[in-house]
Amino acid sequence: MSQPVHLHAVLKTTALTTPLKNGALQSDRVVLDFTEIDPIHKAFAPMVRNAKFDISELAIVTALQAIAFKRPIVLLPVVVASRFQRGCLVSYRPHGDVKPEQLRGKRIGVRSYTQTTGMWVRAHLVEDYGLATPDIRWITHDLAHVEQYQDPRFVEHPAHDKSLLDMLHDGDIDAAIFGNDLPEGHDYVPVIADAKANDLAWAQQHGFVPINHVVAASADICTREPAAVRAAYGLLAQAESVQATAGDGPRKTLSGFDALRGPLEWIIDACLEQALLPRKLSLDEVLGPAHALLKGEIA
Repeated sequence: MSQPVHLHAVLKTTALTTPLKNGALQSDRVVLDFTEIDPIHKAFAPMVRNAKFDISELAIVTALQAIAFKRPIVLLPVVVASRFQRGCLVSYRPHGDVKPEQLRGKRIGVRSYTQTTGMWVRAHLVEDYGLATPDIRWITHDLAHVEQYQDPRFVEHPAHDKSLLDMLHDGDIDAAIFGNDLPEGHDYVPVIADAKANDLAWAQQHGFVPINHVVAASADICTREPAAVRAAYGLLAQAESVQATAGDGPRKTLSGFDALRGPLEWIIDACLEQALLPRKLSLDEVLGPAHALLKGEIA
């Protein structure tokens, strides 16, 4: 029997990916050689700009932008990170209450305009309160991982290098969107009341938890080692299946073309409203290359 192919992989260590990293799930066709990158978003630009890894976690917005700008990646139909987002928009209590209905014309800070958490918060503001994205001033420092993308005119880049937290404290912004770095303490108040209840109701209505991160393979490795990439996807799908069986409530991970078509259509429409994509992507553009790969059409 031939030796398994080694693929260079970057995935954040979670309950989903741990079985792949500790060897609980293995394949005789592929070995995933993991590089640890923390925070994981630092892997995204090298992947979409230079295809630095064979397999990499990607933010869903980054993945869609990469496809729109024809970067050499193939989006695999597996989600590795999802979460509820409404509670990520916070204000600073000493400056007074901020309500969603008051946000038109206000300044909201976010690390990057293309950050997936920001995309979801804006989508919820549109859906729940009728706040069109250009109606708000978006204050941000970091540019997109996909270098061909340019932030729209309603996004501002301050000359100073203050952190989001400092800008919030100093009153430079009226509210801020945080991801995993959500600040703790009574002075940080969710702008959207009853965020958790609203999130659960949304997931029940739409049938999925908001997607943050997916997995992509480099187009080159898909051409050179398609069987190995198929085996890597098989391991990810196994891990996702175990997670889905063990969990309760709305599923936070998904795999397979059927499971992702509806969520992707919803996300693409949200990205268009926010000027995150240069045009509407078809599902064939997004999932077609992976479908050909995983169905064995690429030998």
